[in-house]
Amino acid sequence: MTVHISRRSFFQGAMAGAGLLALGGVAAAAGKPIQGFEDTKSSTDKSKVWTPVSDRKIRVGIAGYGVCKFGAAFGFQNHPNVEVIGVTDLIPERCAELAKVCKCKKTYPSIEEMVKNKKIEAVFVATDAPSHVQHCIEVLKHGKHVASAVPAVFGSLEDADRLFEAVKTSGLNYMMFETTAFHNDTHAMRQIYNAGGFGKMLYTEGEYFHYMDTPIDSYKGWRIGLPPQWYPTHSNGYYTAVTGGSFTEVSCMAVPSSIPQFQPGANRYNNPYATEIALFRTSEGGMARMGVSWDTPGHGGEMGRVRGEKGAMTDMNYDGKADISGIVLEKPPLPPNVEAGGHGGSHGYLCEEFVNSILQKRTPLVNIAWALNMTVAGIVAHQSALKDGELMKIPQYKL
Repeated sequence: MTVHISRRSFFQGAMAGAGLLALGGVAAAAGKPIQGFEDTKSSTDKSKVWTPVSDRKIRVGIAGYGVCKFGAAFGFQNHPNVEVIGVTDLIPERCAELAKVCKCKKTYPSIEEMVKNKKIEAVFVATDAPSHVQHCIEVLKHGKHVASAVPAVFGSLEDADRLFEAVKTSGLNYMMFETTAFHNDTHAMRQIYNAGGFGKMLYTEGEYFHYMDTPIDSYKGWRIGLPPQWYPTHSNGYYTAVTGGSFTEVSCMAVPSSIPQFQPGANRYNNPYATEIALFRTSEGGMARMGVSWDTPGHGGEMGRVRGEKGAMTDMNYDGKADISGIVLEKPPLPPNVEAGGHGGSHGYLCEEFVNSILQKRTPLVNIAWALNMTVAGIVAHQSALKDGELMKIPQYKL
């Protein structure tokens, strides 16, 4: 399969390849890794050697291990510019395992206790999604940089405003670890877009399909009956993480689910939908169709494609090796012992970006504006679905 070639001279070469691994299967079945956590081939440029931006070590705390073992999944414990000096999980056994995996001697019973350690400079928040805002604000209050697992906020527009103000007021770095930002294909799309190769983005599609007839175990059952568009960043990243743009309005359609956890009264959200498909207007004046589905078995994962004025590209036809007209599409090398990891080979790159943003005193790639623009669009999309697709305006966040 070949990338659609532009009618203009920018695209002179063709990219062909087997494409990204399609991530399918049922979560955590019979010892198999949860969908997305499979190690994935990365488009790393192996002809180059990683060069540190500093010889300083950042003292990091990690909050949350959980069923996904997320706190240790991004390689902080192996990064040469990081020293993990504190970990916490509310479940003592998980906390002990997190400490062992992260080679950390100090554990804490809660994130509230851990952030009191004045030596900690930055915290990775990998706790339950409903607690992300509370925990990130707590970290910022104690003068520490913070990174968060997705989503940035959980179903609340008010919390989005609170978090935005907390980050702006603090002057500290905030980064959401959105995995699509460092997929092989999305990274390449971003390089092409930033070089003007796509021109104005006319149409984008993103999909996060993860069959959940049996929900993944979660703290206080927060995943049970979860509205799909409350977890939208793995699809919305195929626009925002490529262009840096946002979604301005939305009409979202949904269909009732036959899965028991999505029946009326069966979940805390009173949510009957396991599939929600949103049609967005983008900040460029283009369109995007972003879908999240929990009840469609078969082919699944984080997927997307883009169509601009000058050319188009899909997730399935980029082999991670080709360059175009002098634009390097491969991802740069990672530090020794830091693996690219799961979710499209993104884990190690998210860690590297957050660490370097602190060392270089700059705004990280998936900053607070990107994070909220990806997340809040889904919150409003779910509101639209509950109103049978009513067109609704989306709040905008800008640095």
